[in-house]
Amino acid sequence: MSFSVQVKNELARVISDNPRVQLSELSAIIRMSGTLKLMGFNKLSFVINTENPAIARKVFKLIKNCFGIAPEIKVNRLSNLKKNYIYALSVSYDQGANDILEKVGIIEKENEKLSWVSTIPKRMVSRQDGKRAYLRGAFLGSGSVSDPSKTYHLEFSTVNIEISHNLKKLINSYQLNAKIVTRKNNNVVYIKESEHITDLLNLMGAYNALMYLEDVKIKKQMRNDVNRIVNCETANLNKTVDTSMRQIDCINYIIEKRGLDYLPENLHEIAKLRVENLDMSLKELGEIMEKPLGKSGVNHRLKKIEKMAEELKEKIEK
Repeated sequence: MSFSVQVKNELARVISDNPRVQLSELSAIIRMSGTLKLMGFNKLSFVINTENPAIARKVFKLIKNCFGIAPEIKVNRLSNLKKNYIYALSVSYDQGANDILEKVGIIEKENEKLSWVSTIPKRMVSRQDGKRAYLRGAFLGSGSVSDPSKTYHLEFSTVNIEISHNLKKLINSYQLNAKIVTRKNNNVVYIKESEHITDLLNLMGAYNALMYLEDVKIKKQMRNDVNRIVNCETANLNKTVDTSMRQIDCINYIIEKRGLDYLPENLHEIAKLRVENLDMSLKELGEIMEKPLGKSGVNHRLKKIEKMAEELKEKIEK
């Protein structure tokens, strides 16, 4: 089961006791996943399609709670190649489809003329509980969210650009940085930041999904921190090895061309230790000297040896 389905299953179980809040959520579901049909002059019916049985049950309950109507339910196989089923909940004109559509703000009636409302009705989102319910319904109707273990992405897909801008504005009233992109024939309102996705899940009431996302974020951060430390230590080790090899080459060059006695007496010990301990850091070399020396002191002496090796090489080449 995908993370998106898990979120929807959790949200499908969230049903407010407040009829006004239920109406806001139903308004968003019909807006995002409903299809209107013209049955005759000013006669409408509508159908809501979903592949998720939990959402189908919730839509049925919301319509029955808000309007006392039992939608007709048809179950069809999605295709011959898939085992999925699609659930179609329909409300006919005779059942009061016009009245429902008007009350949820999908259509409006003026002088016996019906017209499509392409904005989110203010009365549906005038209060915080209504806003949260509308966002929940919108997600159930056309939302999806990626598994956070792979990427952070939550989106709502709509066919109406004005509704997309309305939805974006509603989401951004919580400072969630939602944006819109056109994909094929759809307008997609999306959020990319993990913190904002977490906030939206919280607003919609998907608390289990929120905890899962936070857990994934913590594990990702720990993994990134470990990788960063390992990379840093590897880089430091490589640097130590490269430096020690350069120093050893200089010491061996001096020994080959002039012998160890070419070096001043105070450099003999560090030269021997450097050759015998390839992987030791400067600090470690200083600690094993007969008279322990600090990192800067060891570095100073080795720098002197490198300089002497360079001068000797120039002298020999001339």
